[in-house]
Amino acid sequence: MRDVAYIALGSNIGDRDAHLAMARAAIAALPESRVIAESSIEETAPIGPVEQPSFLNQMIAVETTLEPRALLERLHAIEAAAGRVRAERWGPRTLDLDIVCFDQQTVSEPSLHVPHPEISARDFWQRELAELRGSMR
Repeated sequence: MRDVAYIALGSNIGDRDAHLAMARAAIAALPESRVIAESSIEETAPIGPVEQPSFLNQMIAVETTLEPRALLERLHAIEAAAGRVRAERWGPRTLDLDIVCFDQQTVSEPSLHVPHPEISARDFWQRELAELRGSMR
């Protein structure tokens, strides 16, 4: 099924701009997928109890036929290529890629929930989604 996935990109370690650019390029190169819109990049305060630097965040819309689980696995591979280490929940990271939602699909599995359970708690995601959806009309 062809659908649009909204993917959040975030980075707060190292060259944050370069990490986001690498992620955009890697996602654009995924099979059966194409980036159809990009939100503005914004700086946000970190979420959670861990002291850490601010994030650069962005969201992209990707038209894809990849199933949600397959897309998530590829996003995790992109994170790993950027040096992401999953050591501490809510900790600092070179790259964080989250499937925020799809236009037509929902998922409820132990390690994958679409829409993302934190979507309503992240005002920057709301702004970025609105920007993307407004640009795709």
